Amino acid sequence: MTVLDEHPVDPVEEEFLAIIDAGERAEPTDPLLPGYRRHLVRQICQHAHGEVVGMQPEANWLTRAPTLRRKAVLLAKIQDEAGHGLYLYSVAEALGAVREEFLAELRDGRQKYSSIVNYPTLNWADVMTEGWLVDGVVLAMQVPLQRCSYGPYARAMVRICKEESFHQRQGFQGMLEMARGTEEQRRMAQDALDRFWYPVLTVPGPPDSDSPHLGNATRWGIKSVTNDDVRQRFVDSVVPQAEFLGLRVPDDDLRWNAERGHYDFTRPDWAEWQRVVAGHGPCNRSRLDTIVQAHEDGAWVREAALAHAAKRREAAA
Repeated sequence: MTVLDEHPVDPVEEEFLAIIDAGERAEPTDPLLPGYRRHLVRQICQHAHGEVVGMQPEANWLTRAPTLRRKAVLLAKIQDEAGHGLYLYSVAEALGAVREEFLAELRDGRQKYSSIVNYPTLNWADVMTEGWLVDGVVLAMQVPLQRCSYGPYARAMVRICKEESFHQRQGFQGMLEMARGTEEQRRMAQDALDRFWYPVLTVPGPPDSDSPHLGNATRWGIKSVTNDDVRQRFVDSVVPQAEFLGLRVPDDDLRWNAERGHYDFTRPDWAEWQRVVAGHGPCNRSRLDTIVQAHEDGAWVREAALAHAAKRREAAA
């Protein structure tokens, strides 16, 4: 009979898991596992970077929006994304992350962000499709995060999801106008759906079988829905919307499976997703170049702010 060595119980881990198992939320003042903290910082920073870099595909169309109303709506969406990014950066900082460091890692390409923003918006239908599909799949991911075990992140998601829901409706309404417009507008709407469909399916992340962080995320209560479940929920919800618009989802194998109660669909090209994540997508370089240029252009503002703060400290001394 083999006697197993008894390992001492880590009191921090025991207290932390007791909080999670009780369905309660962890707060910054609670004892947090180092792995839990690292996982959250990685996920939250990637989320925030996606919001900030995601402003670029839409900003390209601010001066070319078809109407003044559309321009105002698009500007509001971009401002929301900036606010989401700043809000989430603050959540990451509450976990001990240093903003200067994770922003430098973004500029250097060492931190990732949502791969979908590395695809170009070639026309106005692309902008509306991003609102309809991208924000639609983002909502499928983020609504469950309102039940995340980390309190500040969960509370942030409540506010962010309300605004993302508004953006998704804006995109769908814009696509509806195009789908019911001229023949050229309908072709443009269908073309945008054809090009964005499979990249959008990659947004929730790799298949569950290939997701290295899924186990801990589920055990620690960060995620309550897996990547594949999010993808399925998104497809189930968006196919009827496409039918209402009179658009065809570009998948010959898409069909309703009565036994499963879900749509069967073709999986995306994960090799392409890997290329984009690795920095070889259509717009990866230009997206990061824009971030770097904005940082360099803002150097004088940061220097002036520091000089002003030092002057105030000297006056108060």
